[in-house]
Amino acid sequence: MRDFRAAAEWNFLFVGVGGQGVLTASDIAAQVGLDLGLEAKKSEVHGFAQRGGVVESHVRWGKRVGAPIAEPGTVDILVAFELLEAVRWIEWLRPGGSVVVNRQKIAPMSVTVGNTVYPEEAAILDALRRRAARVVLVDGLSLARQVGTIRAVNSVILGALSALLETPPEVWEEAIIRRVPPRYVEANQAAFRLGREAALHS
Repeated sequence: MRDFRAAAEWNFLFVGVGGQGVLTASDIAAQVGLDLGLEAKKSEVHGFAQRGGVVESHVRWGKRVGAPIAEPGTVDILVAFELLEAVRWIEWLRPGGSVVVNRQKIAPMSVTVGNTVYPEEAAILDALRRRAARVVLVDGLSLARQVGTIRAVNSVILGALSALLETPPEVWEEAIIRRVPPRYVEANQAAFRLGREAALHS
């Protein structure tokens, strides 16, 4: 794990497909930055998110944060909720950065209509590892099902992200409590812990 206090700033890029909870996860990550006593800014683009379109959200922490969007090649941790989206955004990662990627595959329209073929998982991971120093692969759907709701995938991914940072896990859990509906709090806390454990032992 890397101490979040050791860097002047942290740049995160959350990417995925509409309906996966990407924006909720980035909201929680921004709140964690504030709760750690840092400045935090976020920016999001979700266009056709409700139709399964691409979603991206930048989160930046630091003692002082300027623009809410990081420059390409400066993202410290790419957080991808879908395998192919991780590759599509890998050039935003700084060389030697880290990737947290959900194992889920959601075929884009080009694959659905038969114009292209979804790449093999091994090829995707090879492409990520050529850029990143560390790639943490998490089976978010499987772990979320263990807590009884696939809506908790984003908390699984946040748990994995937290494992890459020297940040107290309870700060993340408190941010989750404040963001998710009360009836889902217990499941999301459990999902967060499963994601964190999976990353710590990956």
